[in-house]
Amino acid sequence: MGYALAEEMAARGADILLVSGPTALTPEHPAITRVNVTSAQEMFNAAKTAFSSVDIAVFCAAVADFTPAQPAGAKIKRGKDDLQLLLKPTVDIAATLSQQKKKGQLTVGFALETDNEKTSAQQKIVRKNLDLIVLNSLNDKGAGFGGDTNKITLIDQQGHETAFGLKSKNETAKDIADAIEKLIASRFVPGNNNKE
Repeated sequence: MGYALAEEMAARGADILLVSGPTALTPEHPAITRVNVTSAQEMFNAAKTAFSSVDIAVFCAAVADFTPAQPAGAKIKRGKDDLQLLLKPTVDIAATLSQQKKKGQLTVGFALETDNEKTSAQQKIVRKNLDLIVLNSLNDKGAGFGGDTNKITLIDQQGHETAFGLKSKNETAKDIADAIEKLIASRFVPGNNNKE
């Protein structure tokens, strides 16, 4: 989904810095610069470095919420009946950086939910100080990971929801890009009290 959105926004004239974990995907548009990372901490560091210089930040990577507290330096061999791993939370990249956004900067997050989807997404948009959130439900067949389709609901800060049917990820990227463009345009409408 992130690659489809990067391609769509680049096609609309944006210069894109794509921070990406390991994948076989390759950006095609010449306006996309890819930064490769292999861990949640590396992704946070790369996003933090770039954040202050971007106009729009889209946090769509499915970054692990937890990481091993003590990573093993070698293979953990079989031998015990049970094994306990201590996990520690990773940095919430979207929440951390969105709290630092400057006037006029837009932040867009993604929420992959399984229960109380809309309520959870609405709470995230507030808690993480996002301008827009893209809700995916694991309960919707064809949405989220492992395929070329997605089914989303867009929710803005005022709680307005726009639901879309199942579409290709390229078509879904167009819907998200349209919503971002509308947010940008709304900030420059004469008489808009929220203008930045």
